[in-house]
Amino acid sequence: MPSDAVLYQAAALCLTYPDADFRARLPLLREAAPQLREFVDHAALTPAPDLAAHYVHVFDSEGRHSLYLSRRHDDDTRQRGTPLAHFKDLYRAHGLEFTGEELPDFLPAVLEFTSRTGNLDLLAGHHTALTQLRSGLTGFGTPYASVLDAVCATLPTGS
Repeated sequence: MPSDAVLYQAAALCLTYPDADFRARLPLLREAAPQLREFVDHAALTPAPDLAAHYVHVFDSEGRHSLYLSRRHDDDTRQRGTPLAHFKDLYRAHGLEFTGEELPDFLPAVLEFTSRTGNLDLLAGHHTALTQLRSGLTGFGTPYASVLDAVCATLPTGS
């Protein structure tokens, strides 16, 4: 496991839809990943319906802040097949079968994969997409930007 495994797992949870299970995990997330405290504290203080509405507004608004990494590179969904297969192949090569409801390039899934395997290839290989997402979230003024700040700070420079 990489030294940032806990951060990646916590960031994955922070970037999923904030349901009741997410809210129950906030105290653990706050202690386990101090790099995410800004976001976790915001989430803890925000009423559940408001936090859920904000998540939908940020991540479902015309794809500007898409959590699907290959979408930033291959916006035409017809051309995303090969990159998506690459994600699945890498998961399988590490003994993991992708069975999620989301596509395999969903950032929380990639963060969980990285947390479990220590393999930074997908995050480092999509550094530009992560940087663009972080910039977009920062410009949008959402606390989710601090989650991307923490993740991007762990990646090798020049990736």
